[in-house]
Amino acid sequence: MTAPSSALSPDRGKPLPPPGTRFVARQTILTAEKKVFGYELLFRDGMENFFGSGDVDAASRRTLSTTTLTGLDILCDGRRAFINCTRDILLKDYITLLPREQVVVEILETVPADELVMAACQRLKQAGYMIALDDFAFNDPREILTTQADIIKVDLRVTSPAQAAAMVRMYSSLGCHMLAEKVEAPDEFTAAKNAGFCYFQGYFFRRPEILTTREIPANRINYLRMLKAVSQNELDLPYIEDLLKGETALCYRLLRYMNSVMFGFAAEIRSVHHALSILGERELRRWIRLVATLGAAQGKTTDLVLASLVRARFCELLSPKIAHCNSDLFLMGMLSLMDSILDMPMPQVLENVPIDQESKSALLGQEGPLRPFYKLMLAQESGEWQAVSELSRQLQLNEGEVADAHWQAMHWAKQVSGSG
Repeated sequence: MTAPSSALSPDRGKPLPPPGTRFVARQTILTAEKKVFGYELLFRDGMENFFGSGDVDAASRRTLSTTTLTGLDILCDGRRAFINCTRDILLKDYITLLPREQVVVEILETVPADELVMAACQRLKQAGYMIALDDFAFNDPREILTTQADIIKVDLRVTSPAQAAAMVRMYSSLGCHMLAEKVEAPDEFTAAKNAGFCYFQGYFFRRPEILTTREIPANRINYLRMLKAVSQNELDLPYIEDLLKGETALCYRLLRYMNSVMFGFAAEIRSVHHALSILGERELRRWIRLVATLGAAQGKTTDLVLASLVRARFCELLSPKIAHCNSDLFLMGMLSLMDSILDMPMPQVLENVPIDQESKSALLGQEGPLRPFYKLMLAQESGEWQAVSELSRQLQLNEGEVADAHWQAMHWAKQVSGSG
C-alpha cells in the first residue's frame, strides 16, 4: 500500500501569505551561544509598500495587525522580528500595528536624529517596543538616539577592531546590547564575542567549522548512511530497517508518524518492519531524508535545520517549472547545508551520498545547468532582489511564483520541524 502523496505535505490548501509579505527574506541574528534571537526582515519594496499608502482606520488596523502577525509567525518562528524603519514609518506610528513582544524597531542610518524622530522613539519605548540603531558608526550623528536604544548594530566590514571595542565599552555601560553585523567566518564570530558583542548577524554559522582533532560521532555518520541508502536506485529495506533500529529516536518518530491521523490506519503500527512495509517508496525516501537531516543537526542552531528544509521544499516546488533532467532537487536543497550541519567539507559529504552530477556541480559551486537555479535559491533566501529578478528571467520564471514558492516552503518547514 502506498502512502498518500500529501502525507508529508502539511501545507495542503496552500495558505496565502499576508499582504506585503511575499517579497521578503530574513537574516538570522544569534546570541553568543549561537541560539536564534531573531531575524532581520528584508522587504523588497520597503515597509511603506508593506503597510500600503495612506493611513487606515481602526478596523483596518486591527485586520492588518492580525494578518501581519500570521506572517511574522512563519517568517520568524516565534522569535523577534527586526524591521527596518524609515523616518516616515516612525513618524506615522505604523510600526505599532505590529505586536511589541515580537518586534524590534530598527532605525536606518539614513534617518536623521531630529526632534520628531526622538519623540517617535520615546513613544515606541513607552509602548514597550525594543529599538535598534542600524549600521551605527564611530562618531555617529545619531548619538542622541542611543539614550533610547536597546540594541546598537555595528558593521564589522566598515569598523576597525579598535573602534568596535571602544563602542562596546562605551555603550554597554549605558545598558545597550551590542550587535555585530556581517560576521562571515567562525574566527570573526569568536573575535566579536571576545570583544563583548552580545548578538551576531551574518552567515558565519552556515560555514563548517572543521576541527581536525574532532571526529564526527558515529550516530551522525549513521544519518549520512541513511541518506546514502535512500539515494540508491533500488532500496535495500532490510539494511534501512537495521539503520533505523540503531536510532531509538528515529524509530519513535517513524512509529508516531505512521500512527498519526493523517494516515488513519485502522490497526496500530507497532514495529519498524511493519511501518516500512506500508510506507510507499517515495514517502520512505522523503521521510528518511527529513529525519536524517533533523537528527544530524542536533546541537546546531535551529536556523540551520529550518533553512535546510526551506531550501529542499523550495527546490521541489519549482522543479516542475525548470529543466532539470532527472535531478532530485529536493535532495539538492537539503544537502546544501549538510556541510555546516556535519562540520565537514562539502566534497566529503558528497562522497558519502550518491547524487547526480548536475546537482553535485551546483553544490560544489561549479558551473552547470543547475547552477542558475541554485543561485536563485540563495538570492531569494538572502533578499538579493536584483539577483532574484535577473535569475528568474534567465530561468523563465515569474518572480511572483518564486516568492510564493519560498513562502510555501517556509510554512511547510515550520510545520515539519515542529511536528517531531
